[in-house]
Amino acid sequence: MSEQTPNPYVGLPERAFWKRAVAAHNPLEISQLWQPKFPIGRRHRVITAGSCFAQHFSRALVARGYRWLDAEPAPKLLSETQARDYNYGIFSCRTGNIYTARMLRQWLSYALEEAPLPVEHWEKAGRFYDPLRPGIEPDGFVDLADLQGARGAVLAALRRAVSEADVFVFTMGLTECWRHRESELEYAMCPGTLAGEFDPDQHEFVNQSFVGIHRDMRAAIKMLRQANPKLKVLLTVSPVPLTATASGQHVLTATSHSKSVLRAVAGELAAELAQVDYFPSYEIITHPAYRGMFYAPNQRSVVPQGVNHVMESFFACQNAAFPWLQRQGKGGRQGQDKGAAPSARALQCDEEFLDAFG
Repeated sequence: MSEQTPNPYVGLPERAFWKRAVAAHNPLEISQLWQPKFPIGRRHRVITAGSCFAQHFSRALVARGYRWLDAEPAPKLLSETQARDYNYGIFSCRTGNIYTARMLRQWLSYALEEAPLPVEHWEKAGRFYDPLRPGIEPDGFVDLADLQGARGAVLAALRRAVSEADVFVFTMGLTECWRHRESELEYAMCPGTLAGEFDPDQHEFVNQSFVGIHRDMRAAIKMLRQANPKLKVLLTVSPVPLTATASGQHVLTATSHSKSVLRAVAGELAAELAQVDYFPSYEIITHPAYRGMFYAPNQRSVVPQGVNHVMESFFACQNAAFPWLQRQGKGGRQGQDKGAAPSARALQCDEEFLDAFG
């Protein structure tokens, strides 16, 4: 008779068991939440995009001397306050928030595949607004030529960012979006909120499915890797609840649905693709094990202590997986590539404009 084989749970590490990994610890001492696939060191150029929460990554990277790439720095004549008001130094390119997978795919198709640019524009009080990023200029553009020129600049910056980066950090934010019924152009905001006019005959609400988001993310990652074969992609999911929902559901359950779908897609992509990883900032902020301690009284905004704990967990997991990163860090701070360091000012979040309609 052959020797009996022990069951698969024998000898598993502490992190595999709830009692030992979670219940036995103070929430702030829960560790080993992430086993990173690839290193992100101070020599690596990192670009960031996505929802509001993505801005925390760029700030944390710069503060620790990492090479965050600002591919579209502000003109030198602007003060730091003016630069922030005009959305410079928020993300690696002046795209504004990219909340959905389809919007990411849209931007990359314009920048990397030279897809025909949309001709649609919005107007308000004699000013022109880009439906791909209506909040990018505080008072809109002077005319259509100004809008198109600025769009050309951001597409050039996006091409540069993708071609020069080592790591792309993308924070997935929403499943809900608004599109043009015929062209299927996806807007950054619902027409008629920040600018433009809403027309139910032309504009439709879409709550994107797992299948659609997975397809769009696969297409976006393919474009990124074709443009830069060495590029790694790190996905996160924003822990910030929806400001409002057009789904007909309660905003709490709509938030749960949206974030669950995004989390599932991110996990599936990380399991499928060697060059894609997922970091659990979403779980660190939202999981009941943390008892809601990282949210402000509005139960939506993440407090600085929560952001700091997320980023400390990020760097701790990186250093544990790749000990040489700590030795590399002793060589001094490199800082961001061009442009001013992201400041500690409030996040720029287009979605929060919806709060005015509540």
